[in-house]
Amino acid sequence: MTETTTVTFTLNGEERSLTLEPRQNLADTIRDTCGLTGTHVGCEHGVCGACTVLMDGKAVRSCLTFAVQAQGAEIETVESLADGDTLHPLQQAFWELHGLQCGFCTPGFLMLAAGALRENPDMSDDEMRDLLSSNLCRCTGYQNIVKAARQAAEVMRGERAEA
Repeated sequence: MTETTTVTFTLNGEERSLTLEPRQNLADTIRDTCGLTGTHVGCEHGVCGACTVLMDGKAVRSCLTFAVQAQGAEIETVESLADGDTLHPLQQAFWELHGLQCGFCTPGFLMLAAGALRENPDMSDDEMRDLLSSNLCRCTGYQNIVKAARQAAEVMRGERAEA
């Protein structure tokens, strides 16, 4: 008989109460149990950052986080960024400035940047590069990702009109 536990958290504004095995990670819970497949699982070792989500506003690697650790937490995934058909400034900038190619790493970059820019919308270019270097991208070479995050920060600060 497999041991289970009940975990209650808020996922993209919706309260979820789930019965799970204590060993189930948050990435699998989000994708398989909750059906939100925007959170990608790449390396399963916390290295690549494709699985990055926000837990109580802080970026976490959901492949390394047990779902039971999310008890009572507010979890945000890439699905939470857009407002209907209106893209979040980060999504818009990634699209406009070609900050994505295959798109596999994009949700992790978006969530990492979204959390960081909420805390510090005035990040310097060096801080932005340092932050984004914690996630891996095999396609873009990072320059357009940094440009997109910088443009989104300007929009979020009200220095640039949204497209």
